[in-house]
Amino acid sequence: MIIQKEFLNQLRDFGLNSYEAKLWTALLSRGVSTAGELSDIANVPRSRSYDVLENLERKGFILMKVGKPIKYVAIPPEEVLDRVKKKTTEDTDNELKLLESLKTSEVLEELNALHKNGVELIDPFDLSGNLRGRKNLYSHLESLFKNAEKSIVIVTSKEGLVRKADALKGVLKKAQERNVSIRVAAPISKDVKEAVDTFSEFAEVRHSGAKARFCIVDGYNLVFMLSNDNEVHPSYDIGIWVKTMLFSSAIEGMFNIAWDKMKPAKSIKV
Repeated sequence: MIIQKEFLNQLRDFGLNSYEAKLWTALLSRGVSTAGELSDIANVPRSRSYDVLENLERKGFILMKVGKPIKYVAIPPEEVLDRVKKKTTEDTDNELKLLESLKTSEVLEELNALHKNGVELIDPFDLSGNLRGRKNLYSHLESLFKNAEKSIVIVTSKEGLVRKADALKGVLKKAQERNVSIRVAAPISKDVKEAVDTFSEFAEVRHSGAKARFCIVDGYNLVFMLSNDNEVHPSYDIGIWVKTMLFSSAIEGMFNIAWDKMKPAKSIKV
């Protein structure tokens, strides 16, 4: 039986490896069959077939029919999909419960102690990193905003303003409730009015014509993006994170000078 490689790759979404996918599809084509027959049809080594079929049975893809020789029965794909969905949901729920329990466990306290002690030994030059992909960028920004104590500065594009209003408003609202000062500078126009209104609930927003994209947290955490966001695919957007009082405070000082000259969003008619 010849099965296209692309089709086999798609079966990985069911949680199957190559051998499992080959033997399962072979059994589907037969309905009932022995390990030897399936091995020949699927071109899987006989020495591996029994172990692979046992895995498929454990995962709920097939049934084993006891007898001599042992035969295997295919389960309808629709039912398999329901089983995979149920198992995935159960596994996810269990992992979430485990993660929640770790928040109040001694393990987390020990890990935090290790990190704190380790950070104290790190050269400031090492507290930096590349952030690849917009999803990773926003995850890191969310982490920084969550731990902000005094101030957050956001300089972004129109497109970035809309995205951040949607993705980061929750963590920024909580920062504002902790009395963290939040300032946002971005090009303001009619098509971003909704995003401006969202930010205005917890931040001071002003109009900026600059094309730069960066964030400063507490005067020492700086994240700046390297590309114009409407010219780069989200997966290839790249940011640089540095944790340094000297550089970050210098950038914030220049921002403060420009901030005083920016018009407040509420004074701009859109």
